[in-house]
Amino acid sequence: MKNINRNRKLRRKRRVSFNIKGTLSYPRVSIFRSSQHIYAQAIDDEKRKTIASFSTLNLKKSEVKGKTKTEKAHLVGQKLGEILLKKKIKKAKFDRSIYPYKGRVKALADGLRSLKKIKI
Repeated sequence: MKNINRNRKLRRKRRVSFNIKGTLSYPRVSIFRSSQHIYAQAIDDEKRKTIASFSTLNLKKSEVKGKTKTEKAHLVGQKLGEILLKKKIKKAKFDRSIYPYKGRVKALADGLRSLKKIKI
């Protein structure tokens, strides 16, 4: 049963990520969600380089204290957006990978959009 679920996840990831290719000016924002943390990175697929990355592990304890995982994901999106704006990147493609677009994944995307200068 474990192998069947793994195959389903891999098929979903291929289907979602197949048409999403990032460039330096229009990177792909890929996410990984674990049970405790969420990680996001902007990737240039042409050069196979990570342009910027941020996760809940990078947040300060004072920023995180008393917040839910969804609120932390929103903060991660905002911080990644600030890093991208410093690098003069205003557009990005959102790659949700195997995760449904709800909860923490949606909060991260909303955090990226909340700066009103980054379009996803």
